[in-house]
Amino acid sequence: MDWQARCDECMQNIECDKTNDHCESCFSHDTMVWLIIITLLAWATSALSSPLDYCAAIAGKAWVSPLQARSCMHSFPVEPELKHNIIQVVNRTIALHASVNYQISAPEPFRNDVHEDLHKDLARILDQEYASEFQFHQDLFHTFRRLNDGHCVVINRCYDSLYISYLPTPLVLLTEADGKQNIHIAPEAFAVASAEFGDEIKFWQDALPTKLQGQLESLNGALVLAINDQDPFVAVNANTLVTGGYQSFGTRQNSFFSSYYRGQSGWLYQMGNFAQQVHPLTDAVQLTIKRVNSSSIDIITLPYRSRFGSASKNFTDSASYRANNCLATNETNGLDMYAQTSLALQQAAEKPLPIATFQQQPPVPRKEARKHAMNVLVDALPLTNIALPEVLHPLTPALNESYSVAQFYMLKDNTTGILALGSFSAANFTALQLSLLDGLEKVRSLGATQLLVDVTNNGGGYVCIAHWLHRIIIGSKSTTDPQAGLDTTIRAGPLAQLIVQRIIKDHMDPDTLLSYNPTQWTNASNIPFTPESDWLKPLRNLTINGQEDVFSQRLGQECQPFDVELPKKGLFEAKNVVIISNGRCASSCSLFSITMSKLEGVRTVVLGGKQSTQQQYCGVVGGQSTDFATMDTEIKTTHLKNHSLAPPDLLANMVQGITWRLGYGIDDPLEPEEWQDHPADINFPLTMETVNRPIAIWESVSKMVFNNFAAPPFVIQEP
Repeated sequence: MDWQARCDECMQNIECDKTNDHCESCFSHDTMVWLIIITLLAWATSALSSPLDYCAAIAGKAWVSPLQARSCMHSFPVEPELKHNIIQVVNRTIALHASVNYQISAPEPFRNDVHEDLHKDLARILDQEYASEFQFHQDLFHTFRRLNDGHCVVINRCYDSLYISYLPTPLVLLTEADGKQNIHIAPEAFAVASAEFGDEIKFWQDALPTKLQGQLESLNGALVLAINDQDPFVAVNANTLVTGGYQSFGTRQNSFFSSYYRGQSGWLYQMGNFAQQVHPLTDAVQLTIKRVNSSSIDIITLPYRSRFGSASKNFTDSASYRANNCLATNETNGLDMYAQTSLALQQAAEKPLPIATFQQQPPVPRKEARKHAMNVLVDALPLTNIALPEVLHPLTPALNESYSVAQFYMLKDNTTGILALGSFSAANFTALQLSLLDGLEKVRSLGATQLLVDVTNNGGGYVCIAHWLHRIIIGSKSTTDPQAGLDTTIRAGPLAQLIVQRIIKDHMDPDTLLSYNPTQWTNASNIPFTPESDWLKPLRNLTINGQEDVFSQRLGQECQPFDVELPKKGLFEAKNVVIISNGRCASSCSLFSITMSKLEGVRTVVLGGKQSTQQQYCGVVGGQSTDFATMDTEIKTTHLKNHSLAPPDLLANMVQGITWRLGYGIDDPLEPEEWQDHPADINFPLTMETVNRPIAIWESVSKMVFNNFAAPPFVIQEP
C-alpha cells in the first residue's frame, strides 16, 4: 500500500510523513484497535454522530494536498435558495453584457473557438442536480470560461483561488537552431520556486525518484518528452479548452507556459497554467524528461501542492470557512449613490471595487475607476506577485521618468528606446499619463529613433491611457484627432433603456455619477450629449445568431481634449515602432495595439508561439468592461431594484464581469472589432538564452525588425 493510501485508510486526509511510510497521526496496531473500540462506544452513546469536518483538518495550514482542499470544498451540499439566487443574478446581469448573442457562435476567425449559449446552459445548470456546491460552481465557472472572454466571468471567492495549486517546474516552449520546437522545464524554474515557496520546496525535493532526491535544481532546462505518457502538446491543447480568457487558440496555448511582465513595483513572473492552477483538481503529474547534459531518460511524478490564497480569509472549521469566504459581504452588491452619507461615499471611493482582486492590473481606487472608463481582463487567478529572478532583470537601470507599470530603457545601440508597459492602469491616472509622455520624450532626447513597446501579459486598464499613448507616439492626424480609439456601442435592452429614462426624465443623477448618464458620452460626430439626451436612440435592432438583439447608436470619442498638453508632433514614426507581447495583450492593451497596427501600420511581434499556430497579437477587445456591483449601483441609484428585470442582491461572495461597450471594427467598421483578425507580423521564437529575459528579447527583436533580418529560426507570420 502506498503512503497516501495508508493515510486515507488511517486518518482520512491527515498530513502524512511519507518518508517513514506512515501517518504522523497513526498509532501501533494495538493502539488503533483500542482507539476504534473507544470511538465506537462514543458513537453508541451519542444520538447523532458528527460528520468528519474536512475543513477543520486543514484549517490554519499554509500548504495542503489538493485532495485535502477538494475534500473540504466538496463537503458543502447545494442550498437550493442560494443556487437559484446565483443563477437569477447571473442571468439578469448578462442582459447588460454586449457580447452574449455573438458568443453563441463567434464569426471567423474564431468560429471554432467561441460557441457558448449562456442562457441555454444557465437553464440546464438550474435544473441539474449536483453532489456538492463546489460541483455546481465548477459547472457554472467553466460555462463562462468557454466564452474565452476575459471580461465576462463568474468568480466565487468561496472556491476560486481559495487554494492555488502549484508545481515547482513551470514550462517554456523553446526553438532550436534548426527551427524545431520543444517544451522544456524553464531554465529559471528552481530559482523561482525556491524563492517563492520557501521551506515547502523540500516536499518536492523528497518527492523525486530516489536517484534524484534533493536534486530539483537539476531539472532546470530539461527537455520534456511526455506529460502523463502523452505528447506534451496533448496537455497544452487540453488546457486551451478550460483556461478561457482569450478567443485565440494560439494565445491560450501560450497561457500554458511561464512568462514575465512588469508590475507596479518590480518585474514579476507568471508560472503558466501548467504550474499554477486556480482549483485543487489535479493531484500529480508524470513527466518524462531528459535533463541538460544527461543522456538518460527520467520519469518523475511530481505532486501538486495547494497553497492558501493571499486573498482568502482564515477559518477554523467548516462553519467559519463558509462564514468568512462564502457569504456576501457589504461590498458584494451595489449601492444607491445618493442614499449614502458623504463620508461613506468618500470611504467607498478610496477602496477598490470587489472585482479588483481578480482584475489583471494594479489595484485602482474606485473613484479612479468611476472617473476614467476601464477596459481590463479579469481572471480567477489574482495578478501574480511572484518575482522574476533578479538575474533575468534588465541590467541597465530604468530611466528616472519611469513610473509604476511604465518603465523606460535605452538599448546599447543608443537608437532604440524601450517602453515596458505592464498595464494601462496605475494607482494614479495623471501620474501614469505624464510618465508616458516624459519617458518617451526622454528616450528621444537620448537619441532614440526606434521604439519597442513591450506589453507582455498586459491585461488592459484605463481606456483613455490607450488613446493617450497612441496619440503622443503618432501625433495629430485623422486617425488620432479627435478619436484615437474605436467608436463604440452598448447593448440597449429594456433595463438599460429604463435606467437612462430615470436619469434624463427624473433627474436621478444630478452629480453625474453614473455610467448611463448621457453627459458622459458623445455621438458618432463626437458631439457631447446634453443632459436631456435619450442617448441610446436611435436604437439598432439586430439579429445575431438567430437571436433578436438591440444596441445603442454609434458612440464617438470619450477622451479628448486631454487634460495634459500634447506634444506638437508625434514622438516616433510608425515604421520605427514595434509592439511585442506573448499575445496576452487584452482590453485597453488591445485597443492600443489594434489601432496602432491597423491604422498606423505599426509592426507586431508575438514571443514564443507554436510555429504551426497563427499567432494573434492581442485578444479580448471589448470597449469598456464592468461588473455586477457597478451595474447594481446604476440600478439602485435609479430606484429600479424592485423591477422584474433587475437582478436581486447576491447572497454569495461572488463577482461577475461583463463587457458593457463593444468597439466597432476597423477592417469591417459595421461589426465589432472583438471578432476580427489580429495576426501578428512576426512569431519570435524563444531560446534557452532569451526566454523570460526581457533585455535579451528586446535586443534580439530590435536587431531583427530594425535591421530587416529574418533568417531562421525567426518566423514571419503569414496572415
